[in-house]
This record gives sequence, structure tokens and C-alpha cells, in this order.
Amino acid sequence: MAPAAANRAKGLALAALILIADQWLKHYVTRTLGLDLDGEQIKLLPFFDLTRTSNFGVSLGMFTAHSMEMRWGLIGMTAGIAAAVLVWLLREEKLADILPLGLVLGGALGNIRDRWLFGHVIDYADLHFGEWRPFLVFNLADAAITVGVLIILARSFLSREKRHDSHAGEPATEN
Repeated sequence: MAPAAANRAKGLALAALILIADQWLKHYVTRTLGLDLDGEQIKLLPFFDLTRTSNFGVSLGMFTAHSMEMRWGLIGMTAGIAAAVLVWLLREEKLADILPLGLVLGGALGNIRDRWLFGHVIDYADLHFGEWRPFLVFNLADAAITVGVLIILARSFLSREKRHDSHAGEPATEN
């Protein structure tokens, strides 16, 4: 297998792993631990709880689906974004560019599956410092998407090749 194809396979495998882990954790939290209703909570650490919530919107609760049409619109929109990420992943060659896309794709698929099956996304991870919460309650899929996007942005800003202009410092001439 060519190196680029092997890297793409690794990215797709990471996406599948994120999807499976996300769905397993959501099942574990809601079924095994019994956090089936919004607001139910298990205190784990002074700064981290498992708190069951239903997210009817997307990032930060924006675009909340108040109707069946809006729910399917969100599914369509997020599926379109996931498809674009998949195409992007399949066009990349470097593993360092592919793996963050795999994180985003796997997380998106996990949340799409929730919205499809339940009409909302199941969130449970509640990081807090006293009453201050730096994030809303989230899930593994959300974390994977966030980390993937941050890596993509960091690579975009930090790995730009410097342009070496042989005429640097000379005034531009018009033709």
C-alpha cells in the first residue's frame, strides 16, 4: 500500500475508533450507570462529574432544533460537513494532516448518530472548578472534534512555509 493510502486508512481507522468509543461511552453512561434523565449526576472528582444532558443544538447549543424539520436540517447540515471532512481527509497525504481530520470525522459521526436515533446529542462530561464551567457539558465526540479542529488550526498557522523571495527588499516594478 502506498504511504498516502496507508495514512488515509489510519485516519479512517481513527474516525471509526472515535465513533465506537463515543457510542460505547454514551451507552455506558446512560444504561450501565443509569444516567438516563437530564440532570442526573454522578460526582467523580472535585472538578469533574458525569451529568446527563440532551443537546438539541450544535456547538454551544446554537441552532437548537425546535421541530422535526429543524432536527433533520441539523442532521443534513452536519452530514454535509462530515462528507466534506471525509473528502478532505481522502485528499491529504501526510499523517499529521489526516489524523486531526479523522478526529473531526469520528466525532461528527458519533453526534450525527445520536441526533438520528434520539433527536438530540447525549452529553455527560461536566468539567468545572467550583461553580465555574469553562465548557458546557460535552461528550467524547465533542472533545474529538475540538481537538481535531485545534490541531488543524495550529498546523495551518504554524506550518506555513516561508516564501523566499530572491528580490526581497527591492521595490516592486509595474509591468
